[in-house]
Amino acid sequence: MDKIKELIASTYNECEYPVCLSQAREWASSRPFEGLTILDATPAFRNTLVKHLALIAAGARLIVGRDAEGHLCDPRIINLLQESGIPIVSAAERQSEDVDVILDCAASFIHWEARLGAVELTRSGVPKYELKNKPLLVADSGQIKTIETSLGTGEGYFRAMAQLGYTDWNGRKVVIFGSGKVGTGLIIYAKKYGAEVTVITKPDSVTPQIEKMAARIVDCDNLPEVAAALKDSYAVVTATGVAGALSHPSVAKALYDSHAILANMGVEDEFGSIMPPERVLEGKKALNFILEEPTHLKYIDATMGLHNEGVAYLMNHRDIAAPVDPPLEIEEKLLNITRQRGCISEELRTVLSLTGK
Repeated sequence: MDKIKELIASTYNECEYPVCLSQAREWASSRPFEGLTILDATPAFRNTLVKHLALIAAGARLIVGRDAEGHLCDPRIINLLQESGIPIVSAAERQSEDVDVILDCAASFIHWEARLGAVELTRSGVPKYELKNKPLLVADSGQIKTIETSLGTGEGYFRAMAQLGYTDWNGRKVVIFGSGKVGTGLIIYAKKYGAEVTVITKPDSVTPQIEKMAARIVDCDNLPEVAAALKDSYAVVTATGVAGALSHPSVAKALYDSHAILANMGVEDEFGSIMPPERVLEGKKALNFILEEPTHLKYIDATMGLHNEGVAYLMNHRDIAAPVDPPLEIEEKLLNITRQRGCISEELRTVLSLTGK
């Protein structure tokens, strides 16, 4: 583990990962996961290493899972993990290990069995688990995931666009599909960079704060108005969390015919099969995954810590028969660590107020 620890120490300040650091220090003595085999399918990038170290400190035998296509990971980090003796498995493989808990992402490993159950990182993976009637804690619910999706993912979109050469947003018309946690983050950052924001969503899902930031709100069911809103847009970004959300022929045609720069920020293909992959940046894959660090560690630390805490929850709640949300006391404990020891206290207050949390 020395190379992993050296990389973390040389890259991050401790205030960027107070939750995972706190877990690693506390669990190193209590060893709560001793004897457990945990498959962690969190996309493996440099910042994920702090999460892995906390699980190892807790006594777990760690297996790292990657998505079937191998897109949602950094090959250099996969190599580093393997060099450190941590097994890597692909979601395309049949189950080859006995696993106690799966820390899943987008239900990539739903075809694997886990003795105690799973903890799901994304909302899109939940319906798949519901169909299987498997024990599941939903880390995407509650307040903590808002930090990652509303601050981290929004910032990641604009950082990825800058990497591709798109840096001038002042006065540009940006159309955002969705006004949930990811959409909120995109709206916050689009407004910060001076863009004129049009939000296409269900009107009753829009908070008063978002309504103040958006130049225009368009009902997603009003297809002629949606098509009209796309005509003179500079950039269009999807954040609905729904596969094929933009696949209605009239909307797809308006998108294709526009001169807009199209991008997806969800795990699913929100543009749908009608839209050719080449018309969307990165072939419709979530755009921030072109970055060395798709979400800055300071925005994802609490989410990764909550994902880890799910192991203890499943150990102590063996009667779960349906997906459950994280208990408030667990979230408050982790949020307090972020507030007291983290470097995003002011941003945290802002985003929780904007999302009504």
